[in-house]
Amino acid sequence: QVQLVESGGGLVETGGSLRLSCVASKSISPLKSMGWYRQAPGKQRELVARIISEGTTNYADSVKGRFTISRDNAKNTVYLQMNSLEPEDTAAYYCYAEGFRRSYWGQGTQVTVSS
Repeated sequence: QVQLVESGGGLVETGGSLRLSCVASKSISPLKSMGWYRQAPGKQRELVARIISEGTTNYADSVKGRFTISRDNAKNTVYLQMNSLEPEDTAAYYCYAEGFRRSYWGQGTQVTVSS
């Protein structure tokens, strides 16, 4: 069992930046991947970014060049640096961890970008 706790969300103006953190209750090194999804009101949950165990990263087209995912294995933490935020980025952001038998989810953190 892995518990995930997100932090770093908030209200920011268009063009601003936020850094989300996701702290895992256990070592993240054995996990297949970790990443972030988001869900805006009335929309489906979508993958924003993920980092695979060997370090490969993937991003949604809408955030490429603006968001950066990284991890610190020593701190059991994954980060999402979000720059040049747009109102379309407004959503609840959820951290996930993919194990070999199941996936785990955090409770989510709200990001609101004002125009």
